[in-house]
Amino acid sequence: MVMMKHPFFSLTLLLMVFVSSTTILAQKSPAPTPSTDSAPTDIIRVLKKAGGYTTLIRLLKTTQVSTQINSQLLNSNDGLTLFAANDNAFSSLKPGFLNSLSDEQKNKLVQFHLLPTFVAISNFDTLSNPVRTQAGDDPYRLALNVTSSGNQVNITTGIVNVTLGGTVYTDHQLAVYTVDKVLLPRDFFVAKPPAPAPAPEKAKTSTKKKSTDSDEVPSGNDDSGAFTVKQRRLMLVPVAFATIMVALLSW
Repeated sequence: MVMMKHPFFSLTLLLMVFVSSTTILAQKSPAPTPSTDSAPTDIIRVLKKAGGYTTLIRLLKTTQVSTQINSQLLNSNDGLTLFAANDNAFSSLKPGFLNSLSDEQKNKLVQFHLLPTFVAISNFDTLSNPVRTQAGDDPYRLALNVTSSGNQVNITTGIVNVTLGGTVYTDHQLAVYTVDKVLLPRDFFVAKPPAPAPAPEKAKTSTKKKSTDSDEVPSGNDDSGAFTVKQRRLMLVPVAFATIMVALLSW
């Protein structure tokens, strides 16, 4: 009897040890870290992770366009596309060019690199030229033209021609593509038309009526100019009448 119970006891003891070990391991295992996939997209974090976009990051911050981008991604379903000019692109600009721009122009420059919709690398051939950027839709001063052949995308602004580089980031809401030249709009280099000249003022018409001969007051010191022509004619009537009467009486 003792020999028959021993295997059963050993099996029971083995099961108890296994269950106890599993429980202890489960208690000591660290909790899984929460996934960061649901975190809002931050354009600055994306560019810092990619590396090589120090100047663009500074411009995005000083113009506050980075805050605008993050807000648009949260509140719009259209998405955004950013042509990210790398540090080599900015270093090839004319020395002092960025510092010569006003705050408004710096903002416009960054917005000129942004399309207000998400565009996949294979969908650039569906865009109509000139492509509207967030800098405005002036077809002459802010024109951005895109031509696509397969996965090769060429961009021209009338000042700069560039071929789109690789994809820095995409999540089907934000697409970031690298470019090795800063996209310069014609607006910075074409002279603005002069403001229209103000309309000439209408000549003021005199409300003073010219005096007529009949309104003139004769001077009391000049007997020869005391009467007007009309008054003189009226005086001739009684004189002629008197002459006729004298002639009749003397007849």
